[in-house]
Amino acid sequence: MSTAVLPKVAACRAPLAFNHVGLTVPDIFRAIDWYGRVFGATHIMGPRLLAAAGRGTHETPGIFGPKFRSAYQAHLLFANGVGLELFQFIKPKVQSPSENMPYWNRGPFHLALTCPDVDGLVEEIVGAGGRKRIEPVDFVPGRPWRLCYCEDPWGNVIEIMSASYAEIFSNWPQPGTTEVVTFIERPD
Repeated sequence: MSTAVLPKVAACRAPLAFNHVGLTVPDIFRAIDWYGRVFGATHIMGPRLLAAAGRGTHETPGIFGPKFRSAYQAHLLFANGVGLELFQFIKPKVQSPSENMPYWNRGPFHLALTCPDVDGLVEEIVGAGGRKRIEPVDFVPGRPWRLCYCEDPWGNVIEIMSASYAEIFSNWPQPGTTEVVTFIERPD
């Protein structure tokens, strides 16, 4: 049984739903096509031009800071209603870091999608110009769960999991787990 402590939620509010993930890409039109073709994401808006104050949208100076001049933005939608917001920064231009999964920096370092056929989807990702970071693996012995870390053609890291997040992690450790699981106590 999990020893996780659930956070207290305001009495007038249920747990929140995940809304969207924002990704930076160097070619927004290719990204719209790629995420639609490979993952079935529906293109619902854009691309639209975002520009610094006086030339476009009012929110961009506060969000992106003083160096920001312009970008393209588009919105895609996954089957469960979670969005993918794509950005192609024009000024300053999109840069590709030497390490595309800097997990040691704060903030997100990958997005994860659920697909029962991990191996088949990984083949599609690679066939469409993405790449595998690892081979697909069964990560809980005796359970039908597979995962694989991949990348889109621009180096954004995507984890493919064969079952829902809730199914896999809500009763951890799962039967069949062979590694010793050490839960960390909250400090006083």
